[in-house]
Amino acid sequence: MTTFKPHSELMLGPDYKGFPLAAAPCSANDIGQRGWNIFADDLPFPIAVLKRRALEHNMAWMQDYTERKGVLLAPHGKTSMSPELFAAQLVAGAWGMTFATAYQASVGVGAGARRIIIANQVVCDADLDALDHLLSVTENLRIWFLVDSSAQVALIEDWATRRASARQFEVLLEMGIPGKRTGCRTLEDAVQVAQIIAGSTAVKLGGVEVYEGSIANCDSEHDAREVTALVRRVIDVARACDERQLWAKDDDHVLLTAGGSAVFDLVIPLLRTQGLSRPVRGVLRAGCYIAHDHLNYTRFLKNLEQREGLDQSLRPALSVWAMVESVPEPGLALLTCGRRDISYDLEMPVALSVARRGERSVQARPASWQITALNDQHAYLNFDPSESAPAVGDRVELGISHPCTTFDKWRWMPLIEDDGRVSGAIHTRF
Repeated sequence: MTTFKPHSELMLGPDYKGFPLAAAPCSANDIGQRGWNIFADDLPFPIAVLKRRALEHNMAWMQDYTERKGVLLAPHGKTSMSPELFAAQLVAGAWGMTFATAYQASVGVGAGARRIIIANQVVCDADLDALDHLLSVTENLRIWFLVDSSAQVALIEDWATRRASARQFEVLLEMGIPGKRTGCRTLEDAVQVAQIIAGSTAVKLGGVEVYEGSIANCDSEHDAREVTALVRRVIDVARACDERQLWAKDDDHVLLTAGGSAVFDLVIPLLRTQGLSRPVRGVLRAGCYIAHDHLNYTRFLKNLEQREGLDQSLRPALSVWAMVESVPEPGLALLTCGRRDISYDLEMPVALSVARRGERSVQARPASWQITALNDQHAYLNFDPSESAPAVGDRVELGISHPCTTFDKWRWMPLIEDDGRVSGAIHTRF
């Protein structure tokens, strides 16, 4: 059993959404002693919960997967922004952590991460100041961030001149995809930027990065073809940089990194590139695996399971429980959950199960139950009136698509056991 240790003796109380207003504050360490159970209505609804056993399974599965593939894992922390989950991922064996901003990286440092990839460009003076500060005050800390243009290098050099700084930041050359996110578009552009980095006193080249998720569309044949072509382009860039000896002089490895949470199996050949003048550290940056989901990533992972010949991979660990507050007409119920509480950026939540009022047993929801719309504080549950209907006071479990945008709606989440018992808690730092 993994212990999700509260960060800095986290105290929870009525100023946290989802904590009972009439209850005395308590530490996250002690919350399991309260005897609370979500099916006893001890916590207000809606409430986002994390299933402890599923979390532990996911961390162990991904760690085992990367070790079998011979690559390293630096989970993307933007998914949860939870110091407790960061610490648990590191204890489980993660090589480092990934973040999107300097602020996020600082939260990771506080949770114990000492190898950090910022999978994004850093361009702001205040953020360069922040990274310089973190590196100055934190022993054994290494941070890499992304560069994709000569303009960005010039900006960093200007910062170094104005600050009279001798700091030489470690950076990764980003390869991009036409029409998509950041990154160099061609081999020629990438080599030109790498040469500028190699000649700079403000940055030094540690490796090459790519994000493949933006070209995946959940068609396995398409995804395998397009990601494989992208991987080959990135390997060509790495080899071109290697031939020109553009890597940082004081590092004995080259860092090659990729990975979203959808088709991460397809980038393994990049992370295991051979034939360079230095050994390769291949780093996978999947993030959503920690909580997984019930829709988008579940569909992608079914394709991965087929490609890899796996029976089971990840399990959904995050869901939101809401209460039926009104059944104003046949076929429509309103739930106490809305856009303030649950993901809706990719698709509507899905009704998973129901715990009838006064009962602690959970049943699968009737087939016709469907969430069709969200307001700020309401979910619209449509159902077939001829089937078993929801009743006021019933509890409905909602599954999600894209866990990142449910985590950021909650300052804390209880960890629950299979019977609904609250056994611990995590908090978030968005």
